[in-house]
This record gives sequence, structure tokens and C-alpha cells, in this order.
Amino acid sequence: MTLSIPDLVSVRARHPEAIAEAADRRRRRPLLGDSGRLMIVAADHPARGALGVGGRPLAMADRRDLLERLCVALSRPGVDGVLATADILEDLLLLGVLDDKVVMGSMNRGGLAGAAFELDDRFTGHRAEDIARLRFDAGKLLLRIDYADPGSLTTLESTARAIDAMAERRLPLFVEPFVSHRIDGRVHNDLSAEAVTKSIAIASGLGGTSAYTWLKLPVTEDPDAMGEVLETSTLPTVLLGGEVGEDQEGAYERWRKALRLPTVLGMVVGRSLLHPADGNVENAVDTAVGLL
Repeated sequence: MTLSIPDLVSVRARHPEAIAEAADRRRRRPLLGDSGRLMIVAADHPARGALGVGGRPLAMADRRDLLERLCVALSRPGVDGVLATADILEDLLLLGVLDDKVVMGSMNRGGLAGAAFELDDRFTGHRAEDIARLRFDAGKLLLRIDYADPGSLTTLESTARAIDAMAERRLPLFVEPFVSHRIDGRVHNDLSAEAVTKSIAIASGLGGTSAYTWLKLPVTEDPDAMGEVLETSTLPTVLLGGEVGEDQEGAYERWRKALRLPTVLGMVVGRSLLHPADGNVENAVDTAVGLL
């Protein structure tokens, strides 16, 4: 990094307009490059209060450490860009590491992890107009649907309006859908083939047009079912990385198989690359890029 944390604080305090100026100067690139594939590093977890990695509940709470890991990841060959909330993207803009990168703004972070209102996931992050104003390249939203929770209806409706607003500006929007339910008060995402199929069908039909909608999907519990599941939609798809746990090689193999499917054009991976089990961010990122 070229700036220290005190430098970032000083710029924010004395020259907040520097963020907009850095956004205006940023060199942009097409969403898909010559390879036709997309590798995005995700760091939008903290704004939902999801700071834990493995057995460390506050692993992503140290902003210096997170920015250092992101800068390492973004410097690796084959990494196309980053997905994050406004505060993190603005730090990266000030650090000057977003030239020629795809920049994706995270739009709904209202469903705080563990909250009673978690599934009423309102749009408290980037709006479509913010993404356009800052010359970012795409947006992302989380759509968790619990048939037993009325809060999911609010999220569904606001998701549809966000799709409309992004399409009006001809900006891609990556929709991450799940069928979810609570177990002992905690929200769990159903990764069965049937549940993921339903989530794709629901998400694909939201809004007045799907022209700018992408899907961001997990690999199903049974990886062999993924091909049939993805027959549900013609929308371009990226895989959700998620945490890989101790079986990192097994996770890589599941991703490798899914990446061969015709609608899958890349991956959006967060904690498993920024906080790999062996601590080596470079190796984790290079291995994930190699899967593409």
C-alpha cells in the first residue's frame, strides 16, 4: 500500500472530495476481458456484521489487515476486480489499486448477521445512482428467501426495484439468491439441488427486465447436480466461493467441475481467498485463478 492508515484518515478528514476525484481518474475496463472469464475478490462481509472466519470471530475487523490482503489479491495475475461496500472501495480508490479492475458495489447490507430482522435485507449500501456516479462497473445484492419469514417479501420487492434501477442505467447487477430457513434462531441457506433451482427461478424473473442481471450461485451439496440446476436459467452465472473449511482441496475440485458448465463465466470469492487456512493469500488466489 502507498498510504498508511493515518494517511487515509487524514485524507478523509481534510479532503473528502479526494474520493470522488479518485473515482473520476480511475481507468476502467470491460466487465469481461479477452478470456471471457471473471475472477472477483469479495470483501462486503464486514458491513453485515459478518466478521468471522473459521474459529476467529473478528478476523475481518482489522481494516489495515483487510486492505493489505485485498491489495495482495488484486495484484495477482488473473484477478479481475473486487466486490465491497462503499467504505472499503473508497479506501482502495485512495490507495490507487483499482485501475483496470472491475469494481462492484454491494447494495443491501441491512440484514445483519444474527439479527431478528436478518431476512428483511434492506438496501443500506450502494444505490444504482451511487454506482453510476462513481463510475463503478456493477452492483451485487443478496436475496435470501424464507417462506416462513414475512421480511423476505420486503427484500424481494426491493430487489426487483434495484434490478430496474440498474438496468435503466445499463449496469450489470449480480443477484445472489438463496432459499433460507431458521434453525434454532439462526439463518441457514439450503444448498440442496431443489432449493437452489427454486432460488434461480425466482431471482431470474424479478424486475421489468433481466437484460443486465447476472446470478451469483453456490455449488450445490451434490456437485453432480449442478449441471441440471443451471438449466433453470439462461442468465450468465458466477460461482459463490464462500468458506471452504478444512477441505480446501475438495472445495477447489467442486468449483473446477462447476466452472466447466456453459452458463458459468467465473467466480466471486471472499474469505476463502483473503483468509486461507494456510495464511498464504497469494497461493490461494493463484490456485483459484488457475481453476478458470
